[in-house]
Amino acid sequence: MTTTKVNERIFLSSPHMSDEGYELEYVKEAFDTNWIAPLGENVNGFEIELAEKVGSKAAAALSSGTAAIHLALRAAGVSEGDIVFCPTLTFSATANPIIYQNAVPVFIDSNYETWNICPQALEDAFLRYPEVKAVIVVHLYGLSADMDRIVELCKKYNVAIIEDAAESLGTYYKGKHTGTFGDYGIFSFNGNKIITTSGGGMLVSNNEEKISKARFWATQSRDQARHYQHSELGFNYRMSNVVAGIGRGQLKVLNQRVEKKKYIYEFYKRELSELEGVQFMPSNDWDEPNYWLSSMTLTGKVRPIHIFEALEAENIESRPVWKPMHLQPFFEKYDYIGEDVSENLFENGVCLPSDTKMTDEDLERVVETIKGMWLK
Repeated sequence: MTTTKVNERIFLSSPHMSDEGYELEYVKEAFDTNWIAPLGENVNGFEIELAEKVGSKAAAALSSGTAAIHLALRAAGVSEGDIVFCPTLTFSATANPIIYQNAVPVFIDSNYETWNICPQALEDAFLRYPEVKAVIVVHLYGLSADMDRIVELCKKYNVAIIEDAAESLGTYYKGKHTGTFGDYGIFSFNGNKIITTSGGGMLVSNNEEKISKARFWATQSRDQARHYQHSELGFNYRMSNVVAGIGRGQLKVLNQRVEKKKYIYEFYKRELSELEGVQFMPSNDWDEPNYWLSSMTLTGKVRPIHIFEALEAENIESRPVWKPMHLQPFFEKYDYIGEDVSENLFENGVCLPSDTKMTDEDLERVVETIKGMWLK
């Protein structure tokens, strides 16, 4: 076991390059062949390998998961004034692209069974807004949403599904990868994700024509012409060949990262579940999470702020659960359908450090700091 200095920073979730140096091999190849930017074999290879990994027919490597959501909305035909259903318990990057398209978000509550979009609230939303154009589904913290019920509802109303699987690469729902149930799926490779390219994202779909169109939009919608000609609005959203090389190397260790995330979650659950008022994020028979962030709720005398402050005093990073979108100053003017589940999760939730480089000593340091709150 690696010895850790007592005051060394423990991060929530930081980049973790492979011990084998896979990433360097691909990046070196990009340098050796001078394919630094904009595209090259690493981009092509990363798209093919990621699509094969998750079981999708096609993929487009992009500059971010946010860009992927934006292009998915465009591919789904979302335009000015259209209604888009979006979970309220998520990061703003899920909702912002709706505004980029001048569309109108309607925020949907979570349920306690999944922490994700509540199928009953979603059905209520369909009754109120039958003209909705698309539904965004998030798999929060690597926990799968209840996809059977969601897909059934969206088929009933003939509405496109966009899966925001930014946090759930490596998560399975009933044996199938999240991000592959809807018309479009997106993944993020931001620095804190389970694998990283430093920054980047991927759009996947079984509709190869739509993915081809997304690549076109992502390269400034440049028409096939000798001169620069543009018949559609374009975006500078393509992933670079160097960044894609990092992604190809990271993809090789995805299974290792999921195993370590699960180990971290089980360690916390074993050590902390018996504390008064502590409940860990839900598990379901059909869900095989990647455990991206181990999270829990507190309903007793010890409050989240006590945990945050105690951990920070020990140079340990932790975070609240996402603040719901309908409570955000920018989004509060939009409609919200549900009760108070997402608000309760936000008010009571704690995301624990889940860095895959953590040692048992690090985990014990976190656990002992938290247990100390119950001794005061």
